[in-house]
Amino acid sequence: MSCPRIAAPVNLVMSLIATDREKICHVLAILMDRFGETDYLSPYLPFDYTSYYEKEMGHTLVRRFVSFGRHVPPETLPDVKNWTNDLEKRFSEGELRQVNIDPGYIAAAHLILATGKGYTHRPYLRDGIYADLTMMYCDGSFQSLPWSYPDYAAAGAVDMLNTLRKKYLWQLKKIRKET
Repeated sequence: MSCPRIAAPVNLVMSLIATDREKICHVLAILMDRFGETDYLSPYLPFDYTSYYEKEMGHTLVRRFVSFGRHVPPETLPDVKNWTNDLEKRFSEGELRQVNIDPGYIAAAHLILATGKGYTHRPYLRDGIYADLTMMYCDGSFQSLPWSYPDYAAAGAVDMLNTLRKKYLWQLKKIRKET
């Protein structure tokens, strides 16, 4: 029999995509007000892996990845996703989003992203939100899965995720020593 245990807190991460860098900065300030200081912020990166957002948001999209220093319980992911959905609506022009916010978390074993779309590899959590198993950690690195988004599976993103995981585990170890 397995004995239920509380899950370890996880490292909250997000991807911000927009055409306007100032909007990303403004959204980032709001996110930091809500989730605390960042412990990682990527440079602006071109988002050219797909044209999925172009009709809604325009061309020449840029992205920033962000990691927050304060860890969160993994079960709060639906709350985070629904809150960021509301924030996206605040920045929308009519029905068109001007910024895309994809929250998720890094745990020791995987990268989970939150989504409102169910699928085979996306178990339902609650409140209309599913957990997308985006990457798994094994053999010393994050590994892509058949359904992983190509931009997360790219070498630069994998290196970043590995670094964030290493920092997360160090922070978790430090927290455990203090308690």
